[in-house]
Amino acid sequence: MGEQDPGRQGESATQGESELRTAGLRHVALNVLDVDRMLFFYRDVLGMAIEWRPDPDNVYLTSGNDNLALHRVEAITSEPASLDHIGFILDTPEIVDRWYERFVAHDITILQAPKTHRDGARSFYASDPEGTTVQMIFHPPLAPAVD
Repeated sequence: MGEQDPGRQGESATQGESELRTAGLRHVALNVLDVDRMLFFYRDVLGMAIEWRPDPDNVYLTSGNDNLALHRVEAITSEPASLDHIGFILDTPEIVDRWYERFVAHDITILQAPKTHRDGARSFYASDPEGTTVQMIFHPPLAPAVD
């Protein structure tokens, strides 16, 4: 198998090797100091459902096709490591603005107001209660098909 240019659009490094394909990145785990405060943001503001809470220090949330784990730790041992942000995919550009209004109404810290990007995506950035950057984004290649 020859090397492929990782920058080529529309192709994966495992193209032609279906047994090596993933179903996508749908699980993120965050170390947190206050599970209940984070639960308010992700469950009550973002509307995620609790999938499983095995104990008071761990909770697993879902939007139906993903999984976010919150694990309580005594101290965060590193700066936000190399995680830049997590993103929630939205179906239309208009819904981005509605989420922005919801975040503002809940006094969520906004890092960047909604804007339309060069590729047609529309998004804004906010901060969860412990400082993880959260992007709410309409990304055209992932949008539902329009009849």
